[in-house]
Amino acid sequence: MTIPLRTKEEIIKLREACKLAADVLIMIEPYVKAGVTTGELDRICHDYMVNVQHAIPACLGYHGFPKATCISLNEVVCHGIPSEGKVLKDGDILNIDVTVIKDGYFGDNSKMYIVGQTNIRSQKLVEAAQEALYVGLRTVKPGIRLREIGKAVQQYTESQGFSVVREYCGHGVGTEFHCEPQVLHYYADDGGVILQEGMVFTIEPMINAGKKEVRLMGDGWTVKTKDRSHSAQYEHQLVVTATGCEVMTIRQEEEQSGRISRIMTNV
Repeated sequence: MTIPLRTKEEIIKLREACKLAADVLIMIEPYVKAGVTTGELDRICHDYMVNVQHAIPACLGYHGFPKATCISLNEVVCHGIPSEGKVLKDGDILNIDVTVIKDGYFGDNSKMYIVGQTNIRSQKLVEAAQEALYVGLRTVKPGIRLREIGKAVQQYTESQGFSVVREYCGHGVGTEFHCEPQVLHYYADDGGVILQEGMVFTIEPMINAGKKEVRLMGDGWTVKTKDRSHSAQYEHQLVVTATGCEVMTIRQEEEQSGRISRIMTNV
């Protein structure tokens, strides 16, 4: 497989797109509350990307996807289609996945939101999903096998009593939405891929409160847990550096937490 190695000039462009993508997730947070529809959240994100950021919502029209964002609620694992019929209520958990295109370069990220207060199990699930992502980020460095990321994520997730979805994975991203490599979140064959400086990809583990099995709904997009347990996911886009990685979609609240930093030194 051919995995692009991004130039310094490309990385500058990718940083800009990633900053915009992260800003959308920050902007939308005050609007995530009981009584709001996922359709309304999508419209707010769309208008912000187009009218404020002067960027393109990458999801809109992608293989026919009808909305600017993916919003996955409770038992929805990924690719949830925002709708006026989906009204948020207290205790819901949801993932908002935003990808923007700026000057031909893609920035891709997602995070979880909790409406009011949720139950202890779902709260723990959300926290574990974020930490699973961070475990993956702390693994990245040049010279290691790609599968070491999945191994670390799987070991952490299962130690917390949750399961890792197998059917969906992280991916290369740059001047295209999806390219090589495919970044699995469990330990499996990686085709011998060795991480190199300049590789750009996402880590985006989807973890379930129940079993790992999922089902694709009739709309051809929405993926749900087969046992109807809740699911959670966080996603960052990164570039491999000489000493670890740069988390290009990092948000200020994450840097302030001290759990990860924009420049991760993992060697």
